[in-house]
Amino acid sequence: MKPSFIRIAEIWLPDHDQTLLEFGGGLFGPAKGFAAATRSLCFGLGEGLPGQAWEEGRPILLKDFDSLHFRRTAAAQDAGLSCAIALPIFLGKTLKAVVVLFGGNADARAGAIELWHNSPRVTTDMTLVDGYYGTASDSFEILSKDTFLPRGTGLPGLAWQRGAAVFMEDLGASPRFLRGATAAEAGITRGLGLPCPTKTEEVYVMTLLSALGTPIAQKLESWTPNATRQHLERSFGFCETQGSLASPAEPIALDSPHNPLASVFLTGVPAIGEDMIAIPVVADGEITEVLALYL
Repeated sequence: MKPSFIRIAEIWLPDHDQTLLEFGGGLFGPAKGFAAATRSLCFGLGEGLPGQAWEEGRPILLKDFDSLHFRRTAAAQDAGLSCAIALPIFLGKTLKAVVVLFGGNADARAGAIELWHNSPRVTTDMTLVDGYYGTASDSFEILSKDTFLPRGTGLPGLAWQRGAAVFMEDLGASPRFLRGATAAEAGITRGLGLPCPTKTEEVYVMTLLSALGTPIAQKLESWTPNATRQHLERSFGFCETQGSLASPAEPIALDSPHNPLASVFLTGVPAIGEDMIAIPVVADGEITEVLALYL
């Protein structure tokens, strides 16, 4: 099995008093030392990577672990990690959780994490805040920094327009991915765009880009409610061993209390399942989708 670009996923939950973020679960794979360094931690507002994302109310991308905002540098280096992104999950102005995804290792770094942003008071376009590009060519990074995306254009612009996760299986062949030729030259083949809610009108989209040798995840799925909002249906899915997953799949009843996908949709709190993290997608202050990443 090919190692995935996303190697570790964590959930941090606000405590009862909304003064600390406490560990709410994680997927660590073989990184036992990193797991041990994590489980007893908590973060105040502005502390560590989760606390910084909470304080700033937006996603935070970390391209190395020498930052003062990261408290597990030695453990991350021992685990072969190379980057991380913290995603605060807001419903309105209420923080439900902070999800942290860690990417890369010494043997599989041909992937990228990007953070795109639109401030409606400044521009109608979406531009790159920052990106981690691993071993991808410099030309792809340079092109990305010079790219301006109107709403509905490119992978980030589509996720922005739809307010939903967007997956592209073959970026080089997709006319909607404006950097397709350069991505193909860099070995980047697949992409996932995920809109990230904030407390303001500003819009952020995270994109995960990966090569054939380092898939984003072993499997990913998007689940959305049916017309009666009694079930979740799979709107798209992709597996590294099976390819595109046929839709619809067996629906998930929203009154299934023990199903993590149903729980995430109903509560807005991310959940950990067997080798899976389920992340709510929020649009206009409502949960509209659940994205499942199987590591």
